[in-house]
Amino acid sequence: MRVVFMGTPDFAVGTLEALIEAGHQVIGVVTQPDKPKGRGKTLMPTPVKEVALKHQIPVYQPKKVREEEFTETLRKLAPDVIVVAAFGQIITKEILEIPRFGCINVHASLLPA
Repeated sequence: MRVVFMGTPDFAVGTLEALIEAGHQVIGVVTQPDKPKGRGKTLMPTPVKEVALKHQIPVYQPKKVREEEFTETLRKLAPDVIVVAAFGQIITKEILEIPRFGCINVHASLLPA
């Protein structure tokens, strides 16, 4: 299955690794832009980006996923499914309608009905 994964912090790493280990074709990883950290304010990659690069998966880091240019990038990837775990941005209806089988959101706590 062609999967686009969207996530950012350590919490999301396990989900990405499980998709890879299950043999899914992770065709792209979307994560937040690198941020400066520490005293020297060195740009640091997100934990999800580090895992994606380790597995040679293309990484996309849009400042805002609602921008048309990014939406078009996702369309061109033509994913079967998008899996989201602690991504950090609200995903538009337009993006939710791209994958053939829909989107799955992994959430750490119960959500209201």
